[in-house]
Amino acid sequence: MKKVLLFLSALVFFALAPEATNGALHGKTQALINRANKFGPYLGLVIPNLFEMNPLLQHPSFVPSELVIDFAGKRFRFGTIEKKPVILVMTGLGMLNAGVTTQLLLSLFEIEGVVHYGIAGNANPSLHIGDVTIPQYWSHSALWNWQRYGDGPSNELPLEENGDYTRDIGYIRFADYTTSNVTSCSSPFDNLLNNVWYQPEEVFPIDGDPEERQHAFWVPVDSHYFKISRLLEGLELEGCVNSTTCLDTTPKVTRVERGTSASIYLDNAAYRSFIYNKFNVSPVEMESAAVALVCHQQRVPFIVIRALSDLAGGGTAESNEAATFTALAADNSVKVVVEFIKILLSFPWLLREVRS
Repeated sequence: MKKVLLFLSALVFFALAPEATNGALHGKTQALINRANKFGPYLGLVIPNLFEMNPLLQHPSFVPSELVIDFAGKRFRFGTIEKKPVILVMTGLGMLNAGVTTQLLLSLFEIEGVVHYGIAGNANPSLHIGDVTIPQYWSHSALWNWQRYGDGPSNELPLEENGDYTRDIGYIRFADYTTSNVTSCSSPFDNLLNNVWYQPEEVFPIDGDPEERQHAFWVPVDSHYFKISRLLEGLELEGCVNSTTCLDTTPKVTRVERGTSASIYLDNAAYRSFIYNKFNVSPVEMESAAVALVCHQQRVPFIVIRALSDLAGGGTAESNEAATFTALAADNSVKVVVEFIKILLSFPWLLREVRS
């Protein structure tokens, strides 16, 4: 490990010029990546924003190296956590940024697994602010087929017969959420927005045939990672921002069935209730499904850890305190991530099995 740190420290003498606007790898950067990969494989830590990354950068378990590689608008930071080589990278907001960043990480570096973490809104009424969730499945719930007005559940969607779209996953009917001061007993509510049908992503796994699509809506995290994550339940988490501002409920780590992502900031109670009742999702946020889909296609093990910062759309006394408890939620997510890595390293046979 000393050799790794000495090598990475020495790389600081390589001045990294900005890459060309087309994102091509220049010789110096390519050489730097090649040499860094000799000290892999790494655990990739994919993080949405700086306020979620900074608690990890300041955590005593993280030992940074002086190597930082900037490429294609992304910064890859090298270091170790509990002596395990890691690469940290910030994605930025939303599905596109998260997907592009994850693909760059997996394409450039020797990555044996991905840990994605951050904060999230909450759709599950049995959970609370500060709780840290570890879902088994993730979906992208904003790939839609928006049905024309006048058609209904019995009408085939455009291009459905070609396999492009499906009615298997289900839909939301906007008329169910129409409000009016005047009601008619003779006719139900109607809405010109009609229905939106949820669609699976097209995926192209590396072990499949190129250009032959498969479909995925619920993407499972790595089964080994999820299994050992049960050892995180019972971990003590922080419940206070300061001496005067504390949560009403002691935060906990909990494994849940499902989470969902979309490039939409969800702060609407009606839609929160709909997707919870429809899909049994707990965390709702804007990046994890993109990370999941890229890892799924590249056959790289991954897990997602999301701390709840608010109840999406409000509805309880503690429900919409995102501004107050964001830092606390970010700190709790980092605490769980570090503990997960410790546990992962205590199972060397698991690392070998996942890697193979």
